[in-house]
Amino acid sequence: MAARIQIAVAVLVRDGLVLLVHRHPARQHYPNAWSFSAGGHVDPGESHHQAVTRECREELAIQIHAPVPVPMTISDPTLDMRAFLVTSWDGDPVNAAPEEHDDLRWFRPADLPALNLAHPESLPTLLSAIRTA
Repeated sequence: MAARIQIAVAVLVRDGLVLLVHRHPARQHYPNAWSFSAGGHVDPGESHHQAVTRECREELAIQIHAPVPVPMTISDPTLDMRAFLVTSWDGDPVNAAPEEHDDLRWFRPADLPALNLAHPESLPTLLSAIRTA
């Protein structure tokens, strides 16, 4: 079996709202779907923690502080996806990667089940983590 692709994602929470990015319709994987904030491949020699920090800087133009690992369930057996709850950062999140995302928006957690999510199977465990944030 091939090694699973290592992915790290940030779940940004502020004032009870969650930041999601909308994946560009031209994306090869999970096009035209909402996903949790910044995320992407873990580079060789990089930890998941380092990757999520870098991805937030590259995709949202923010510097995050103290990302907390949270459980994430996904159904894609080719991915090893790790999520990090982020409640503190410097800067205001912007779409710094328009080739990857065509929108970013703050949502109430109750609104998330109605969205077309890239990984809807992860929602129950992530909502639980969001509620404790």
